[in-house]
Amino acid sequence: MKRFKNKGIFAVLSTVILTACGGGYSGELTGVLDRPIWNHVMPYGTIYIPSGTLHIGPSDQDVNRALVQRSKSISIAGFYMDDTEITNNEYRQFVFWVRDSIAHKLIGGDHLLDEGEETERINWDYPIYWDDEEEAELLEEMFYTQEERFWGRKQIDTRKLNYYYEWVDYRAAAKKSNRGNPRSSFIRKNEINAYPDTLVWVHDFTYSYNEPMTRQYFWHPAYDAYPVVGVTWEQGNAFSIWRTNLWNRFRKQRGEIYVDPFRLPYEAEWEYAARGGKDLSPYPWGGPYIRNTKGCILANFKPGRGNYPEDGGFYTVRADAYWPNDYGLYNMAGNVSEWTATAFYENAYSQIHDLNSDIRYQAEDSEAETLKRKVVRGGSWKDIAYYLQTGTRKYEYQDSAKSYVGFRCSMTFLGRSIDD
Repeated sequence: MKRFKNKGIFAVLSTVILTACGGGYSGELTGVLDRPIWNHVMPYGTIYIPSGTLHIGPSDQDVNRALVQRSKSISIAGFYMDDTEITNNEYRQFVFWVRDSIAHKLIGGDHLLDEGEETERINWDYPIYWDDEEEAELLEEMFYTQEERFWGRKQIDTRKLNYYYEWVDYRAAAKKSNRGNPRSSFIRKNEINAYPDTLVWVHDFTYSYNEPMTRQYFWHPAYDAYPVVGVTWEQGNAFSIWRTNLWNRFRKQRGEIYVDPFRLPYEAEWEYAARGGKDLSPYPWGGPYIRNTKGCILANFKPGRGNYPEDGGFYTVRADAYWPNDYGLYNMAGNVSEWTATAFYENAYSQIHDLNSDIRYQAEDSEAETLKRKVVRGGSWKDIAYYLQTGTRKYEYQDSAKSYVGFRCSMTFLGRSIDD
């Protein structure tokens, strides 16, 4: 009798499976059965930060008495974050990609894949022979003219390294007044020069000799692992979009599903990550002091009355210098301040939601300067210890580049927890 029941059950299950495979429906609510498999993939160079709650606001005395960081309890969804600031060599990959894409288009022929009468796609498998006479002639317009060359060196004209990109304005699409508008009205298009402003080392300081940093910092191998600087908030966004497309293109070739985009972290997310699970602590390592029990300085900043080299670095240091916080993130205090996606408003903490708190505003070039303010966090190699505190807010303008501001990327985690 037992064997008969088992055979009956097997027959019923076989019927259900065959029906589902044949017509896609079994008469039961099964959901769509041919969905792709999703496995959590931690992007290279990132750390997983679990969901949690923190109390944003000052963790010590408000030195400026600006009252721009009121206390508030908020919750943050899990996400990935780069364990270091984006380095010169990582950003150089972006610059080289832009350079090579221009070169492929100038050469044409086998360097492009025809997709239709009006669209072409770059054939990245086809090499560029920069020293070939025929190709060099086609690429000549990418280089500085003879009269613009320093010491006769043939160099790429970095002013021509422009990156074209698109992004979707979901907040505009969500407005009730915009319902029914075509999707194309929410696609924002932009073109920006990808090359960092290497002259920041000169124009950020008056009566100060920093020309060697302008000449060498972005290109010399000695600084490959140092954080990139001289990038604007807009360039940070463009880099994030390029990085997303780069990885999604790779995933598509492997038959894998797309991921959520890389992006600049929003302010509350950045502060949550910087605290490393130590709520209300003034510094990423805890605190309340900037030195450990042996007297060693724990970050790269401006100690005392300006003893810059006392902490081990004169300007910036390697992006993985000093001990990471408890999440495994390096230099969340000091080295370079970091762009966030969030617009700066003095009374923001009185207005923001307590769920993934953030305020966005994409200012146009023609708008007032105050609307272009974006929050920067973490303090830098030239700042005093107050600006290294996890609760201290500062801002820079979205179209400005500084020798003390860099960035790192975040990506929202899809799901409840990586351990779920």
